[in-house]
Amino acid sequence: ARTIEEIKKSGELRIAVFADKKPFGYVDNKGAYQGYDIELGNRLAKDLGVKPKYVSVDAANRAEFLISNKVDITLANFTVTDERKKQVDFALPYMKVSIGVVSPKDKVIKDVKELEGKTLIVTKGTTAETYFEKNYPNIKLQKYDQYSDAYQALLDGRGDAFSTDNTEVLAWALENKGYEVGITSLGNPDTIAPAVQKGNKELLDFINKDIKKLGKENFFHKDYEKTLRPTYGDAAKADDLVVEGGEVK
Repeated sequence: ARTIEEIKKSGELRIAVFADKKPFGYVDNKGAYQGYDIELGNRLAKDLGVKPKYVSVDAANRAEFLISNKVDITLANFTVTDERKKQVDFALPYMKVSIGVVSPKDKVIKDVKELEGKTLIVTKGTTAETYFEKNYPNIKLQKYDQYSDAYQALLDGRGDAFSTDNTEVLAWALENKGYEVGITSLGNPDTIAPAVQKGNKELLDFINKDIKKLGKENFFHKDYEKTLRPTYGDAAKADDLVVEGGEVK
């Protein structure tokens, strides 16, 4: 991994983000990266005195891009799990999340048991994929590399429902009429945090210190208002999703 001095000399902080996961990380119609994760990336780079260089990543490659030193930080809606802790080091969290399931309103799935004998769409490398493989091996999974491809599969009727973070499916259902999040929370609530290459204590300490400082500015609530509220409106509350200063309440 690059040292902070090397990052400063290069003038760029390389950050892995999603390009297709609105409103968290996506590319707008002008080709610019936008979203909740991007706002944090911009601020981390600014506080290091460099510019952010965003690198598009698939869910399954989030750890690999750190391990192979393609990026310095992963900020791609990365849920903290024990398995992932073996591969990367997570900083303090900045969001809370659990698994949700979205399906067509006329055939809405409201209970996991209703998925038996049906096809559930998931994105590779996500907590939803792991959760269903472990807890519901009889449910048929249809897997995609890209979130955009997974959602298109649902729109095309190639599967009966799609599962990923509840924050994501809630946002998508609000923008796609005719779909509903029938299951809003599965499993234990998790946290989302920045990740660095295993053992990169210098950069990890910087991020943790910065997140604590940002908490005093109410940064993440402001980030929510700018990037998430326009999507969620009254369907979600900031305090249910945002973690301020790295302290989960």
